[in-house]
This record gives sequence, structure tokens and C-alpha cells, in this order.
Amino acid sequence: MRTLKVLFIVTTLASFSYPCWAQHHVHSAVSSPAIVAQAVPAPRQGAKPKPLAPSRASPPAAVTSMRDMHAPSSFTLRSGIANGRMVYIGVGGDINGMVNPMLMAHAGEAVQINLINGEGAEHDIVVDQYIARSDRVLGKGASTTVSFTADKTGEFTYFCSVPGHREAGMEGRIRVTPGPRPAVAATAADIVRDPTDLPGRINARPPQIVRVDLKTVELKGHLDNKTTYNFWTFNGKVPGPFIRVRVGDTVEAHLKNDETSIMIHSVDFHAATGPGGGAEFTQADPGEEKIVTFKALVPGLFVYHCATPSVPHHITSGMYGLILVEPEGGLPQVDREFYVMQGELYTAQPFGTQGDQEMDYEKLISERPEYFLFNGSVGALTKSHPLRARPGETVRIFFGVGGPNFTSSFHVIGEIFDRVYQGASLGAMPLTGVQTVSVPPGGATVVEFKIDRPGRYTLVDHALSRIERGLVGFLIVDGPNEDELMHSGPAKR
Repeated sequence: MRTLKVLFIVTTLASFSYPCWAQHHVHSAVSSPAIVAQAVPAPRQGAKPKPLAPSRASPPAAVTSMRDMHAPSSFTLRSGIANGRMVYIGVGGDINGMVNPMLMAHAGEAVQINLINGEGAEHDIVVDQYIARSDRVLGKGASTTVSFTADKTGEFTYFCSVPGHREAGMEGRIRVTPGPRPAVAATAADIVRDPTDLPGRINARPPQIVRVDLKTVELKGHLDNKTTYNFWTFNGKVPGPFIRVRVGDTVEAHLKNDETSIMIHSVDFHAATGPGGGAEFTQADPGEEKIVTFKALVPGLFVYHCATPSVPHHITSGMYGLILVEPEGGLPQVDREFYVMQGELYTAQPFGTQGDQEMDYEKLISERPEYFLFNGSVGALTKSHPLRARPGETVRIFFGVGGPNFTSSFHVIGEIFDRVYQGASLGAMPLTGVQTVSVPPGGATVVEFKIDRPGRYTLVDHALSRIERGLVGFLIVDGPNEDELMHSGPAKR
């Protein structure tokens, strides 16, 4: 029996190396300067449960819920053995490796706890006073989740309800603190492109020569709470600057590779007709500047990206952006325009691991990303740069996928697109009344809709598992939460 116990513990400890989703996220807000393309000679641009055990917590204080179930504060626990006792072990983030860690949440947050079976015994997780209970997991490596809204403040117990397991050590605490979660100072540069950072519409004018200045910059940037990554960028942000021209314009693109760069960089404009979209003319060594000129022949919204081998490595690291070629006469007037792009990161360590992260080339070429991101980082469009509008306004989102590998099913939860320019073809009639738009890597779309009521609308890729890899954004419209279009309770008669 002693030998069997030792083997059991060794197997359990070995299982801790499995990658998984992790921890809750906190982000900082830093402003992003605008980079605008301009015409020359203007300045340059860019199982069945048993009853819950009695509470061990003091009576909780009720709070008003401000939850968003699509962007929860998330924690991951793995069952295991520590010091001869059955326990929960934290995975990722601030709780990584901790035994029965204290889980910290704030009033009104949606909370999700992921449980991974680490050793093959039957387990579940119950949160006292929240009537929150997971399914039971039996097989090693199996997992389950439990979620709830933190609408009571205080300290509460989470535990395994399998007979004897709580007494054997599977018990921890969750603390719900009043008030919103405070911002955490960034530990590296903010590489997020503010979604409002784009030039205004082009008024009626004849074709011109438009100079575009792109600077390729390699820098350590903020990826997630206490997590950094060595991004490769155009002009220091992800995505690169939004470039706006009209059909018939001549685009003179200057690509300057920063002298501190290690890599050669270039640019391929999908809006250009010619060898490599300009990449053959713009392969620039560190400190070197290259120029390519092309005619904008076709109206549409097009991706541009670095095209230096390994091309997917350069793209995943942040080297992509959008160029809009407006049709003659321009686009219809709207109240607000936003610039959003989706990409993936392939880090060597699992999602949520803190510290400096490195790219994993094997994961890249086998298409196993750890992160899915809007505008470069986790929380880019929820904490640091959420989209904002007012009731009654019309909104246009220029949306593209840098990739390099995954198609997006772009959707705004709570909204229906009034008009969709499929494939970002601005010369065709738009589709109307669309719920979700499929956008391939290297592709784009333009969606428009009117804000009919207040609320917090959630930007997602409807491959919704990607939310738990960082891919979510908010469009915040302030105002009353209930009206004739939607309200709680039965219909008014």
C-alpha cells in the first residue's frame, strides 16, 4: 500500500505540467496617439449533488450585479496531493502552485472557476452561499467549470462535496471585495492600438499622391497582467496604423526599420497590384529605409502585413494592419468609426503564465495558439480601450484578421448588423440584417449598425472558447438598462 501511495503522488505531481486556461485579468489604461495618412505635401502620417454544508462565513452583504458573463474573472484549480492531503492547487497567474489558494474577486463580477482532475479520483467544486456547484469529474485530465455572479461580499468557502474529501483537505476560500477592481500599473509598453485611432473620412477630392510612413519597431509590450511579450510592430502598436486613401490615389509608402531592430522587416499591401504587394521592394535591414509606390485601383478594406520569412512569425508577433481605399465620393457619414483587428499568439508557456513570454515556433506551424487577441493584448478592448457610443448613434467597425492562421466569426452580442460589406468589398451592395460575419486570416469586413438602446455590447469571435484565451471586447453605451426594446419580466399588457 505504501508503494501504491507513492506512485499515486508521483503521478499526481507529474500531471501538473499539463497546460490549461488560467487566472483573472487586470489591465491598465494608457492613451494611444493617432497616426494619420495624409496627402503630399501635408505632414507625414500611420453528477446529483448533496445538500450544501452549513456556511462558515459571516452573513454576506448584498451588492448590485454588474456582471458580464462573457468576460468573467477566471481561476483554474487542479486536484492533487500535497503534504499527504487531498487539495486544490492553483494553476496560472497569482495563484500558480498555491495549495487551496485564496481566490480574489470584486463585487458584481462574473466569476468562473475551472477544475481539472489531476489524479483520477472523483471530485467537484462547490462555492458556499452562492448555490454554485460543478459537475463531478472522474477521469484524470477531465475538467469542469462553475460560474456565478459575485453579488455578496465577504469571505466564502469553496470545497469538494465528495464524501470525505473536504475533511481530507479539499477546501479553500474566496474573498469578494466591495467596489470595482483597481487598475494595475503596466510592467511594459502599451502596444494596444486604440480603436478610435483612425483618420476621418475623405471628402470629395481628386486622386492625389499620399505618403505613408511606417516604422518597424521591436519592443517588449504588455500582453496581460504581469505578462509581457516581445512584439514586432508597425509604429509601436498592434495593429499598425489605419491607412486611409481613395480609389485612384498613388500611395508612396516609406518603410523605415528601426536601428534597434534585430530582424529584417517589410510590408505587403493587399491593396496593391504588383510583386508581393510591395514586399519585394521593402525588405529593410535594421536602420534601413525602403520605399514602394503603388496605385490604389480597387475600393475596399485591405490587410497589410510584414512579408519577411518566416512570414507567420512576423504576423503573429503583431505586424499587421488595415488600409482603406474609399470609393469615389467616399463612404456614407456615420457618427462613430472604430478600428479592430484579431490575431493569435503562440507562446511557449500556457495562457496566463506570468513573466516574459517567448514565441513557440512548433506551436505556430502546427496552429496551436495560446492567445487570441483583439488589438494586441488581453483586455485591450475591455479594460484599457473599450469602444464607447451613445444611444441613437450610427457605428461603423472596420474589422480585419491578421491571424496568421484562424478565421474569425465576428459578432457583437446584443446587436444585429444593419449593413455588412462582405469581404470588405465596397463596390458591392451591402448585406442587411446580419448576425455574424466570417472573416478569414488576411481578410476584412466593414459592419454598420445603429445603437437603439443603452447597454454593454460584447465583441467576440463566435468560436466562443476563444474568450477564455483573451478574445473579447466591449462597446459601452451608457443609459438605463431597461426600456421597451428589452426589459426584465413579462411583456407589458
